[in-house]
Amino acid sequence: MKTTIENSSSRKPMVCFRDGRFWFTREAERRFYFILTLLMLGFGILYKAGVL
Repeated sequence: MKTTIENSSSRKPMVCFRDGRFWFTREAERRFYFILTLLMLGFGILYKAGVL
């Protein structure tokens, strides 16, 4: 199994704008959808509890 240690100086930007399009790294996309999933779960629980 390979392990890699990344320095903060060698990190690539998470979002890149090229050719009129936005490009996201795999890590950025996963983080975005994870946060979106947690928000949807939270709103669903609040809706079901009758708060919203």
